[in-house]
This record gives sequence, C-alpha cells and structure tokens, in this order.
Amino acid sequence: MKRSSLSGQIADVDLKLLRIFKTVVECGGFSAAEVELNIGRSAISRQMSDLETRLDMHLCQRGRSGFQLTDHGKLVYEATQELLVDLEKFRANVNAVHSRLIGELTLGLTDNMLTDPNSPVVEILGAFHQQEPEVKINLQVAAPNEVERAIIEGRFNIGIVPQHHDLPGLEYYDLYYETSLFYCGHNHPLFSVPTDQINIDTISQHDFIAPGYTHSVMLREQFPQLKASATSYQVEGIATLILSGQYVGFLPKHYAALWSDKQLMRALLPDTLNYKVPFKVIVRRDSRPNMLRQALLKAFKEFAAVGTKDSR
Repeated sequence: MKRSSLSGQIADVDLKLLRIFKTVVECGGFSAAEVELNIGRSAISRQMSDLETRLDMHLCQRGRSGFQLTDHGKLVYEATQELLVDLEKFRANVNAVHSRLIGELTLGLTDNMLTDPNSPVVEILGAFHQQEPEVKINLQVAAPNEVERAIIEGRFNIGIVPQHHDLPGLEYYDLYYETSLFYCGHNHPLFSVPTDQINIDTISQHDFIAPGYTHSVMLREQFPQLKASATSYQVEGIATLILSGQYVGFLPKHYAALWSDKQLMRALLPDTLNYKVPFKVIVRRDSRPNMLRQALLKAFKEFAAVGTKDSR
C-alpha cells in the first residue's frame, strides 16, 4: 500500500491546502468558494488536486452533478476541523504565556543603595511584582565587580552597579546618579574649623581614604592634591575610618546622612569636593533570550526614559 506524503510532519503547504479544502466544503463547491478565497476556480481546482495527491486519496466529486464529498473526504474534513481548532488553542496558549511570566530571576545589587532617595529600585521591584506575581526574584547583594562577574558568568540575569568602566561582555543602561561628598568625623581636627578657613590645601594635609574600586582613578585625576593613607573597597569601611577621627574621604551623600544628620560627620567644601557616579543596569551581551530578564529590564528602561534622577 502506498504511504501518504503526510505520514511524517505536516508542512505549511499542507495547512494552506487543508484550509482551502475546508472553505470549499463549507461553501458547497468551487464556484461559491471563489469569492471567499479570492482566487479563481481553476486555481482552486489545481490546489484541491495537489491536496488529493499529497494525501493519496480522492476527496470529492465535482462536475455537472455538483460538488459532493467522498467518504474519505468527509473524514479528512472532520480531521481538518479538529486540526485547525487545535492550532487556535496552541496560538491562544502561546499568547497566554507571553502575557503571563513564570519563573525565577536573579538580580544583583550593589550594597548600600537602599538609602539613596534617587534610587528607583524599590519602587520598580514593587510595581514589577504586582504586575508579574508569579515571577520569583532572587536578590543578591555584592560588590560591583562581583555583580559584573556574576552577570558575565550567567549566575545573575540582571544587575545594577555604579559605572566605573565599560566591560566588553556587558550592556549598560542608564538608571540614576549618586552624589558623593567629602567628609570628616566629629573627632577630626577639621570638624570644628570655620568654613572660610578650609580650602583644598588645608584638606590635603590630612590622611585621605582612597576607595579601592575604580573611582580612585577618577579621584586622582579630579583631586590630585589628595594623598591616600588608607584604602577600603566598601563604603562601610570608609565610613568607619572617617568616624575614627583620623581620616577624611568621600562617601555617598545619602549614606553619610546616617551620621551627618546627627552631627557625627561634616561635609567639607561640598561645592568643590563632590562627584556624581552613574548607576547602570547591566545584562550580559549576546545572552540567550530571557523573557523574565527582558520584562524587568523594560521596567528599568521605562523609568530612565521618564528622566534620570539627579541627586540633590
């Protein structure tokens, strides 16, 4: 017995021919189907013949006596109806998947971002969870270089870091800016010195804490008078040294407010000794498509599109 050419996978051309066949049956013949299909009778006849050849069976009688399905044609029509209904169910289910995100997303943050009023992370994550309640957020906090490495290695899906540099394996998107000022502790000799008696030369005589991350390069260029006597890779370490009363250094304004509001720290020459760091959303370049990552990245982009916030 000769096997039908549809014994394997159904091709696009088969679906097209089956749809034409279904329309012909429901219109009651070739002539009536011309208007519905917007093609000529000869083209319909040719495609029906192609379908019969591919199925290796006779589907209908057509001629002066009119259009009539064979027994095989009736079975193929019923099977076509079921097939097209299943295709619509498949399309509906896929569309539902696109509108309903499920899974786990790992987000890497830099530490000590929470107290910055310019950071939109809390607001965005709250709105994202309301919109996508079935997405599980795995939140990791680490140093900026560790977040970058985890993104490149694929352990984190998305990260937020202060931009020290551009790594070729990452894509960077604007989010907000963080402002840092220059501080001394309440036990430091400069704490009680009147503002009009403080200048960069006076400050440069005191021990300075250089951040261990890449900002130190930028600081050396902007403030060459400052000579490092200590180093820390974390803002908490810098704050500890400042509070010791023996060092001066830069801290994010929002973070230092924990002590400056209590008169335990003082910002020195805030109009001169300050710098802003852009915080960026990062993802791995050329990574596999990930609907969860793209959805959260879209939320961050939409915030940035409204207008990147500057620290005050």
